[in-house]
Amino acid sequence: MPDQLLFAMEVTLNGLMAGVMYALVALGFVLIFKASGIFNYAQGVMALFAAMTLVGLQDGQVPFSHLINAIFGTDVHHFGWHLPAFVAIIGTVLVMVAFAWAVNQLILKHLVNQEPIILFMATIGLAYFLEGLGDMMWGSDIKKLDVGLPQGINLGIDETTFNWFGYGFFIDNLDIVATVIAALLVTGLVLFSQYTKQGRALRAVADDHQAALSVGISLRFIWVLVWAIAGFVALVAGIMWGTKSGVQFSLSLIALKALPVLMLGGFTSIPGAIVGGLIIGVGEKLFEFLIGPLVGGATENWFAYVLALVFLVFRPQGLFGEKIIERV
Repeated sequence: MPDQLLFAMEVTLNGLMAGVMYALVALGFVLIFKASGIFNYAQGVMALFAAMTLVGLQDGQVPFSHLINAIFGTDVHHFGWHLPAFVAIIGTVLVMVAFAWAVNQLILKHLVNQEPIILFMATIGLAYFLEGLGDMMWGSDIKKLDVGLPQGINLGIDETTFNWFGYGFFIDNLDIVATVIAALLVTGLVLFSQYTKQGRALRAVADDHQAALSVGISLRFIWVLVWAIAGFVALVAGIMWGTKSGVQFSLSLIALKALPVLMLGGFTSIPGAIVGGLIIGVGEKLFEFLIGPLVGGATENWFAYVLALVFLVFRPQGLFGEKIIERV
């Protein structure tokens, strides 16, 4: 088999893995948009904040230590203990649930029936506030996140493909774990929405807010629930990306890569987020491999957005989105 074809197969597999990482971020956008019609600009910062909180809890760091030391003249930075990864993850989940409650109490309930652009602007403000809060709580230095996930080349795949083709494929163990976790997460979300009372209430709210209210469904409860779930999804995405590239403020920019994923898959479809992520991941890797050398490279930075622009022109609702027809 030609070496170029083998390399293209390896690039495709790595593209699928990268697409899963993009889809994890896009899931948070979809959940909130389905339940409340809000495009949550803060989703990427939520992933950053969740990852920073997880590292802080693991290391026993004192929240707001820099601020406390500046005010009181102390020199306190750590409690002197380290939490196991599982305990720290549970603690971070509780923090994200509290964050969801606070967002509903302080922001959403005051903006009921407002125009979508007002809600969108509110999430922009929330994103910058949360980024500043994370900086004050845990500091702005780059942090290493380690929850015990395997990293590095998968030797089994490398040896197997070498025996088959004479060429070993480089597949990162972390990408494989992310793929499995994403599959379990999507399956869990689908089962939750289909077979639980809260999931059916969430779907009812997504279809019609007023009809849901008329049958006794609490919009505030549903919004807290969906923001809490989105916070959990942000935590999962933050763990994967933080383990891969370190916990740093550029982590919040992964939300920008989720936008083309949403445009392809549709803003209201959970399976669409996964499919859109896979298309973007594979597409940008293969385009860089095939076309990149002809145009000077660096096509991964813009390919996804050009593809999304094409979809906006010919199918603006995305592959799995609902086509909305309004009579005027």
